[in-house]
Amino acid sequence: MSNDKRREKGANENIKGGEPKPLKMVERKLIAELMKNSRRSDRELSKGIGVSQPTISRMVKRLETEGFIKEYTMIPDFRKLGYELIALTFLKLKGSLSHEETQKARETVKERIKESKFPIVMLERGMGLGYGGVLVSVYENYASYTEHMNWLRTYQFLELSHLESFMISLNDRVRYRPLTLALLAEHVLKTKKNGGTT
Repeated sequence: MSNDKRREKGANENIKGGEPKPLKMVERKLIAELMKNSRRSDRELSKGIGVSQPTISRMVKRLETEGFIKEYTMIPDFRKLGYELIALTFLKLKGSLSHEETQKARETVKERIKESKFPIVMLERGMGLGYGGVLVSVYENYASYTEHMNWLRTYQFLELSHLESFMISLNDRVRYRPLTLALLAEHVLKTKKNGGTT
């Protein structure tokens, strides 16, 4: 089975219960290298990290199975694909919802997102600034953003007066640090979080 097929299959498998084992430094190096470029072959990775190719293959399989590696992807130039905006939209559920209504709202969101024509990058619960969630999306233009906001307003369980967005123009010539995982990969190597060992 090719690296690509094996990785696609492994990344889509369910995590097999229990807490994952702590990461060794060599596994952190592997994750960091894959974050920088997930197209590298096991052979290239073994040379770069300094372990055998079979060791790389075993480590990749373990990291996929235990959920450290969730998927293999790439980051495109969204502007070249025709998108002009990225929006972080902050959401708040109505405070009057019962536990059952909240559960129903979550199920409704999961179903409607599958059918949505809007390119939603991420939707997660959280806290801060008086909100309970954030939605990250990309848009072709302001009109498509407005259409999406109107679509969100059809959710009866959202506090519509608390629907606000922070927008990033992809046409802005001043860019500080565009989306990349390469810098995060360097940080993965510097931290011993998750019980990393040598």
